[in-house]
Amino acid sequence: MTSKLQAVRGMNDLLPVASPRWRGAEQRLQAVLARYGYEEIRLPLVEPTELFARTIGEVTDIVEKEMYTFLDRNGDSLTLRPEGTAGVVRAGIEHGLFQGQLLRLWYQGPMFRHERPQRGRYRQFHQIGAECFGSAEPELDAELIAMTAQFWRDLGLAGLRLELNSLGSREARAAYRERLQMYFRDHYAQLDADSQRRLETNPLRILDSKNPDLAALIAAAPSLPEHLDADSRTHFERLCGLLDGLGVAYTVNPRLVRGLDYYGRTVFEWVTDALGAQGTVCAGGRYDTLVEQLGGRPTPAIGFALGLERLLDLLAAAGIDPSAARSVWYVVSTTGACRARALSLAQQLRSAPDAPTVVMDHAGGNFGKQIQRADKAGADVALILGEDELAAGTVTVRLLRAARPTQETVPPASIQATVNRLTAENCP
Repeated sequence: MTSKLQAVRGMNDLLPVASPRWRGAEQRLQAVLARYGYEEIRLPLVEPTELFARTIGEVTDIVEKEMYTFLDRNGDSLTLRPEGTAGVVRAGIEHGLFQGQLLRLWYQGPMFRHERPQRGRYRQFHQIGAECFGSAEPELDAELIAMTAQFWRDLGLAGLRLELNSLGSREARAAYRERLQMYFRDHYAQLDADSQRRLETNPLRILDSKNPDLAALIAAAPSLPEHLDADSRTHFERLCGLLDGLGVAYTVNPRLVRGLDYYGRTVFEWVTDALGAQGTVCAGGRYDTLVEQLGGRPTPAIGFALGLERLLDLLAAAGIDPSAARSVWYVVSTTGACRARALSLAQQLRSAPDAPTVVMDHAGGNFGKQIQRADKAGADVALILGEDELAAGTVTVRLLRAARPTQETVPPASIQATVNRLTAENCP
């Protein structure tokens, strides 16, 4: 017996009923990015595995356990991208984009990680991300974070909280890493299996553990801000002052470390309590050494990624529909001659720059059945073209959402004006 074909677990279909909300959210985010001078870059879904091992870190959970990696027919190890920053940096080096000027880029699309699927965490998930290259100044950090705050304002979202920290320089992190290892070695028996594994390879990740049994132990661990180098401390203090001046509220979270090895200095997350365990909606930070690490010129940079699934869940929880309302007109006709004229009329109506959605009924049947299908399709207006209308060169305009039956028969050139007038007179 043939098994029923279904989507891969954790990789979900986006059905037509949900697409307008996604498109509306994406368009609003893209409009904000454009206002801040960011340009789109489109990246491959597949990259050399080495790219992610070198950038994310070979001892991170992503590289060790979560990547979709395979050998192609040439024997090359390839990986479905688990995040976007590494690909942007690779493209920038390959195409010579880092030439001394400030470069602002954004990307969008699916990412892939083999995780346990749950609400807000899927094996194929979607992100919008932005990366800015060419400045190490805290003013750039503040502008980027302020842009993310603008996202929430434009979407009408409230209740997101900004958490902020500095990871300091590479040298400061190395010294802190040793201090942290000494502390956790003294409490080795209290660590869970994941934290014991991370102790020798990536002890900062222990601070990001979600195990409630470790909360007290982590709270008593040495604090990263106490080990910051002077330059990073000054950079962070200036950033906080700039955000204060911009009216962007934040909380300094000394345990915020982020899960990717390339981060240094500024890191941030926008979090919410409305989504349960998966409360991080947008996160990012500085990665000033990554371009050089991959073979490019030293180029300071900062960026973020925003999870679209979580954002759409948050909008739904807040009762916000970001999709733009769009009028739907449904063309109804009968005989062959009427149908030919109706097809021509529908095509003519769609050619206007500000045209509504125009749907022609192709299932046939009498007017009553076609009007029922128009109503079921959510149409606002039915345009009826029968034998009488064909002979007179007219169209009957019927409002389907009016409080009482409303229709008029008019020349085709008057359809838009008639819809506008009847709607204003009869629809709340």
